[in-house]
Amino acid sequence: MGEQPDPFSASTLPDFISSQKIGRPVNLEGQSNRGHPYSGLKKRGQSSRSWVKIDENGNSTVLELDKATIMKRCSLPSRDLRLLDPLFIYPSSILGRERAIVVSLEKIRCIITAEEVILMNARDASVVHYQSELCKRLQSNHNLNLKDDLPFEFKALELVLELSCLSLDAQVNELEMEVYPVLDELATNISTLNLEHVRRLKGRLLALTQKVQKVCDEIEHLMDDDDDMAEMYLTEKKERSEAHASVELEDNLDEHFGSSGIVSKSAPVSPVGSISGNLGKLQRAFSSVVGSHRSLLSSSSSGENIDQLEMLLEAYFVVVDNTLSKLSSLKEYIDDTEDLINIKLGNVQNQLIQFQLLLTAATFVAAIFAAVTAVFGMNLQDSVFKDPTMFQWVLLVTGIACGLLYFGFVLYFKHKKVFPL
Repeated sequence: MGEQPDPFSASTLPDFISSQKIGRPVNLEGQSNRGHPYSGLKKRGQSSRSWVKIDENGNSTVLELDKATIMKRCSLPSRDLRLLDPLFIYPSSILGRERAIVVSLEKIRCIITAEEVILMNARDASVVHYQSELCKRLQSNHNLNLKDDLPFEFKALELVLELSCLSLDAQVNELEMEVYPVLDELATNISTLNLEHVRRLKGRLLALTQKVQKVCDEIEHLMDDDDDMAEMYLTEKKERSEAHASVELEDNLDEHFGSSGIVSKSAPVSPVGSISGNLGKLQRAFSSVVGSHRSLLSSSSSGENIDQLEMLLEAYFVVVDNTLSKLSSLKEYIDDTEDLINIKLGNVQNQLIQFQLLLTAATFVAAIFAAVTAVFGMNLQDSVFKDPTMFQWVLLVTGIACGLLYFGFVLYFKHKKVFPL
């Protein structure tokens, strides 16, 4: 069987790199497409991008690769590569494929295989931190010859989950430190500026809650589906396929020697000794390969051996769920503050209504006093106007009557419990 050429080898890199140095695309006739309206789209679709490849030993290499090479290398459809495109915004997702795991959590977007991690080369702090931390962990394990129970793909996936959970938790803590003082100030001083500030913080809280909820749902979905978790055991599938290929090769050799059955007469050694020696070596090699193949099949067939991944996902599910609980508590605190503000505003409104009732009653009593004054102010001929002391008695009686009427209104409001007095 011939070996497939490695698309990540050094011999293929100049072809991809040289394609970036061409000024503009050239058609089949040798003419430039400078004036073509879709030349820019073609150039962007065919251009390569900068990627970082991290192997099992923690060595990182910067490569210029196009989508077709990555799709062929990792056996991925084109729709999975859109999750890694920084120009598009997609929700968090973890997809298990035949030969790779496509991860898009927070700002870390990568392709994890059984041998390497292909990471988008970006200047974002999260991506740089992931690259440096993964290289440091893999190099330390390689230098110390430490054997970890987790395969390579789970180590890379665990670091993505760890950094994503830490990033989300840090964002929640930062939001908490900003929200609580503003809410406490709003509870004591209801102003337009404070209300606008709380409105912006509530929008950030909603967006962050959606991000955390999506990560939590994605991990829970993987934990609920055993087939998806079994699909993510890339190292085991690779060893199983290699063992199966070795068994097929030995079967073909066995059939070849069995069909021949004789050795050339011109051989300098004894035919019987040569045949028996070859068959003995072949039988020992075949038995060893079959034994290893059966051991792999037995280990993989017992429930697909998903306990490692399930425990890994469960640990980070607890972390994400705790972060989601913090956001829920923060939202409840905001809702409680809003209820308190509404109660205070309702109390102020009730006080205004009470004052309006008292003012309306006073206005009614004053109108009665003004009506009596208007009657006696008319040009009438009566004996009352001939006595100077009669005017004082009229004012005194009218004032006492109006006061009693106003006091009667107050007693009526108190009886009806319109407001406490």
